[in-house]
Amino acid sequence: MTQDELFKKLIAHCKEYGFIFPSSEIYDGLSAVYDYGQMGVELKNNIKKYWWDAMTKLNENIVGIDAAIFMHPKTWEASGHVGAFNDPLIDNRDSKKRYRADVLLEDFLAKQDEKIEKEVEKARKRFGESFDEKLFRETNPRVVEHRAKRDAVHERMVAALNDNDLEELRQIILDAEIVCPISGTRNWTEVRQFNLMFETKMGSVAEGASTIYLRPETAQGIFVNFLNVQKTGRMKIPFGIAQIGKAFRNEIVARQFIFRMREFEQMEMQFFVRPGEELKWFDHWRQTRMKWHRALGFGDEHYRFHDHDKLAHYANAATDVEFEFPFGFKEVEGIHSRTDFDLGNHAKFSGKKIQYYDTETGESYVPYVVETSIGVDRMVLQVLSAAYKEERLENGETRTVLNIPAAIAPVKAAIFPLVKKDGLPELAHQIKDMLKFDYNIQYDEKDSIGKRYRRQDAIGTPLCITVDYQSLEDKTVTVRHRDSMQQHRVAIADLAAMVGDEVSLRKLFSKIV
Repeated sequence: MTQDELFKKLIAHCKEYGFIFPSSEIYDGLSAVYDYGQMGVELKNNIKKYWWDAMTKLNENIVGIDAAIFMHPKTWEASGHVGAFNDPLIDNRDSKKRYRADVLLEDFLAKQDEKIEKEVEKARKRFGESFDEKLFRETNPRVVEHRAKRDAVHERMVAALNDNDLEELRQIILDAEIVCPISGTRNWTEVRQFNLMFETKMGSVAEGASTIYLRPETAQGIFVNFLNVQKTGRMKIPFGIAQIGKAFRNEIVARQFIFRMREFEQMEMQFFVRPGEELKWFDHWRQTRMKWHRALGFGDEHYRFHDHDKLAHYANAATDVEFEFPFGFKEVEGIHSRTDFDLGNHAKFSGKKIQYYDTETGESYVPYVVETSIGVDRMVLQVLSAAYKEERLENGETRTVLNIPAAIAPVKAAIFPLVKKDGLPELAHQIKDMLKFDYNIQYDEKDSIGKRYRRQDAIGTPLCITVDYQSLEDKTVTVRHRDSMQQHRVAIADLAAMVGDEVSLRKLFSKIV
């Protein structure tokens, strides 16, 4: 099965089992907008709790807020979004399809990397234990050729992006002989900038309405509340403010399911530090955030850092945490050192003094900021992509299973009576009632036990609890574990503690601190 086929199966699985639906589907949907179903919203909420608790409970100096989506229009002038929140777009005249010029070039670079790795892998198989990978990468003609082509395009792309040279971006695409994936031609238009913010009107009558924007990020709500939080919370530098909320971007090239959408959710934390200490804290959060991702147990090799070639106008350091999706390594989180740009600009545009008095140094200054920003929807897709498995069992059957970490699984346990009679359903309901106040529990009595197991495997339920005739005699039940499919007897009186230990966030947090 190719990665593309796997991804299509995952998308179909998400709809079939109530994770994610196309929005407004009865009206043929709305491009790049999706709804979360009954399983998806539980997974999404659990991911948000994992992030929120890791920020606010594991760090005494981080607190949370929930700022409004609508903000004063000057906010977005101060932040630079009105003047600089643009994507370089290019059209193919034959297919009429529009692309981000930088993404076309990044895809080209990725293909060159793939060609290099294929050559290396073939050589490794041919030479076996005697293979000198470093020497091969430095001397093999094909590898050297691919590397030279890649590096030349990469160097030109970085320079063009930093200089905002749109003509050069188009010329690089032509020189690299990049074709439209749809038409297969190189009939490209000029590259032009497109602002990504959604505009709307606020006012009781159209004539007097003012233009405002749907926020394209949640960070600015934190910055404009810096003094409110610092003073009311008596916060001392360094400290952080966390927020989870919706953001909106008019993405022209929305693609890859929920990876890039027009309405999405962010989890952001802005960490305020002394000027001069920002790079130390940047490195701290770079390592800490990677630990948070890897604690999920999807394999360290599927994560990597990608340092930015082009820094945003406000940043002096930036890196991405990338995860290996079925469509390649892509960003799931960004860590940025934003300097004092945001607070400084809001002070300038608002006319208000935004400073912190440091009692330890006796100085007043505008704090510098280190940001961690993660997309909730991308995290959902990351978890589903990593967890989706099709396994062939010893008896020849195939099962589809989501190996979602128990702590963030949508349903923590399913309760089954072996049969629908003889008091077994009544006891099963009693067990459900015992657990439901603490955990999301499902009850199922339809079909055979095997089919019920398969349904729970498909939604990622870590534990299945079966009530049988022995349960009536000795007050024990059969507990079946999703990943190993092993079963054992557990006393009903011990179930709550066992489930709690299995699904606790503690196991994840212990890998972070």
